[in-house]
Amino acid sequence: MISIKGLKKRFGELEVLKGFDVEVGKGQVIVLIGPSGSGKTTFLRCLNLLEVPDEGKLNISGTKMDFNKKLTKKELLEMRRKTGMVFQNYNLFPHRTALENVMEGPVIVQGKSKEEVRKRAVSLLEKVGLGDKIDYYPYQLSGGQQQRVGIARALAIDPEVMLFDEPTSALDPELIGEVLKVMKDLAEEGMTMVVVTHEMKFAKEVADEVIFMDGGYIVERGNPAEIFENPKQERTRQFLNLIQ
Repeated sequence: MISIKGLKKRFGELEVLKGFDVEVGKGQVIVLIGPSGSGKTTFLRCLNLLEVPDEGKLNISGTKMDFNKKLTKKELLEMRRKTGMVFQNYNLFPHRTALENVMEGPVIVQGKSKEEVRKRAVSLLEKVGLGDKIDYYPYQLSGGQQQRVGIARALAIDPEVMLFDEPTSALDPELIGEVLKVMKDLAEEGMTMVVVTHEMKFAKEVADEVIFMDGGYIVERGNPAEIFENPKQERTRQFLNLIQ
């Protein structure tokens, strides 16, 4: 589903991603862990092309990009539509209802009719447990409910890959579970997912592969048992000892 080769990203003189390869199979859940500043969020934003990598190659389900060459806006948009992104801080439009937030992408970006999109949007809100909140505005919803609207909104464009950037980090502890449940349900349905999270229990239960990043590099990768129970790298052990 996803193939990444030699990915690099710089911001001025600072090289945030220093070149690595990642393969993600269809239906796999990949969880990225690591300290703040390790490059996890930048990596996700490069997959979504919110940040365009400086070097490397990306292939998402047959659509290929070579970042060593000049790319057109059309090429970037075509690739961007392959992924749905869920952010830390919801990023909902405050003046639009839950339903209108979910409808926005298909109507404005994909040019679909409101009539066509509305039924699907209602279905997605029901899927994330908010069928009774379709006419609520963001300020009328809890943080967990807003994040579930964010997940429905990302699903509305029918992405082939879902990207989650610490989707529970801004939530009160009692609201985290409702968001993780939706994510687990998506994983069980076979959605390909790349997740940045500090929720280690989620990583242990749901991930097919865990990638530990630090300093712009992939330090270690493996299945959850390998990473959490028997990490090979001392840096991985240090990180896990601090958070587990």
